Amino acid sequence: MYQTLLTTLDNGIYTITINRPDKLNALNRDVMAELNVVMDEVYQNAAIRSVIITGAGPKAFVAGADISEFTGLAVEEGAQLAAKGQAIFAKIENSPKPVVACVNGFALGGGCELAMSCHFRLASDNAKFGQPEVNLGLIPGYGGTQRLVQLIGKGRAMELLMSASMIDAATALQFGLVNYVVSQEELLPKAVSILDLINSKAPLAIAKCIESANAVFDETKNGYNVEAQAFGYCFGTEDKTEGTTAFLEKRKAIFTGK
Repeated sequence: MYQTLLTTLDNGIYTITINRPDKLNALNRDVMAELNVVMDEVYQNAAIRSVIITGAGPKAFVAGADISEFTGLAVEEGAQLAAKGQAIFAKIENSPKPVVACVNGFALGGGCELAMSCHFRLASDNAKFGQPEVNLGLIPGYGGTQRLVQLIGKGRAMELLMSASMIDAATALQFGLVNYVVSQEELLPKAVSILDLINSKAPLAIAKCIESANAVFDETKNGYNVEAQAFGYCFGTEDKTEGTTAFLEKRKAIFTGK
């Protein structure tokens, strides 16, 4: 179905693997277009409960954008390219189902931006993160300047953005960019164990957690209002009735996502 992506659905967890290992999984037009389509599938397919995004091969998650596609672009075309990329990554960030990045190797430029658009990140011990765009006379265009500041703070983000320095997995963990660092062999199993736990919870409540937490960084919204409305919404769900009843009856809740 996809030319640049491999997809598998196992026990509610949908694994999306960017599959251009000979190009270190660089983001070209085809990859971006297919990421856009595959996220529509995530939104619409009820069998998908949560998502892992990773890269093929042991060397790279995504080593950046395909720079050959940048040559010859005029100012307006560059802005349009960035806007299109931002819209695709916003679709990942705002997914009502959890999306976890499993970073196996290089996550540079657009690859780091892709990882940051996911709800949280796990890294293998050989992972490297960076925004090297200033080396090309450019800046991150797919939301990197915004999300890096959100995730690691302004001072550290400014240094990485302006120096184009790479950080290793241990530093990324210290900075709060990733939640865990594990061996390459443990990377996907660790993500699966976390998502199995999340998938056992009420799906509509999970979606509202994502929506409410994302509102923190959306200047058009009052996050407290979003939270209050989401809290109220949950009271109209069958899952809330099941969850509270199960708690009072001292049994395990069985959530249906209704």
